[in-house]
Amino acid sequence: MFFLPLFDDNSTSSRPITVWMVMVACIMIFFWQQSLDDVPARLVLYQLGFVPAIVFQGDTLPTRLILVPAWTTIITSMFLHGGWLHLGGNMLYLWIFGDNVEDSMGRIRFILFYLLCGIAAASAQAVINPSSSIPMVGASGGIAGVLGAYLILHPKAAVRCMVVIIVFFRFVNLPAWLVLGGWIGLQFAAAPQAFQGTGGGIAYMAHIGGFVAGVALIPFFKKRHISLFDRGQPPKTWSGQPISFSEVKQEARKRFRRSAQQTARSSVPSSNQKSSKGPWG
Repeated sequence: MFFLPLFDDNSTSSRPITVWMVMVACIMIFFWQQSLDDVPARLVLYQLGFVPAIVFQGDTLPTRLILVPAWTTIITSMFLHGGWLHLGGNMLYLWIFGDNVEDSMGRIRFILFYLLCGIAAASAQAVINPSSSIPMVGASGGIAGVLGAYLILHPKAAVRCMVVIIVFFRFVNLPAWLVLGGWIGLQFAAAPQAFQGTGGGIAYMAHIGGFVAGVALIPFFKKRHISLFDRGQPPKTWSGQPISFSEVKQEARKRFRRSAQQTARSSVPSSNQKSSKGPWG
């Protein structure tokens, strides 16, 4: 059994411009990767991906193949992806949870927060095997930090999820603490595979490192008036009871229309303006 989050019930006071920019950058770079032939595509992973042996052990690529200084690959690697599922999963989680985190700290602070979580994630993975020559790529380290921050900010938020049991699926509302707590729990459960080198190419320690960084940094990055753990907020409504697909579609359409209307009104200055998420965020 596993569950896939679709959207949450948290509105925001501003549009998540930085989140959108990160998503667009990741998607455009992935399309560029897809346009390359097999050999150049593999080579790019070593040129722009994070290779611990190059950064920490002094290994180098042939001079003619070096595109950027080795230390900068800890950043460039965050915008590369290894496949459609890798990209899709990362972008889905960033879309759902990133806007509220950006809203809690502002656009400039958010990009710094995101990059710091990504750096922490790459460092945590490298600690396991600093001599590894396998390139690490993906936005999941920074996004794990976003998930950690969201858990501390809005643990009571209701998250609409699709629960899959073998070949059956159901739609339910679950609290964010269960969705995100379950996600990080799976990373810890799989962490021994990373130490044994049997992780199947998944950087579990990077996920843990990014998540822990997000939890630790959010108190320092959030705006002063933003409370942690949804303090002072009314209880969120959620239930483990199944929800029909038609109800999910209807709710998604309402959210999309509301978001479109608020986007249209955003050109008119208003101190009371609010924005809400689209069908998947």
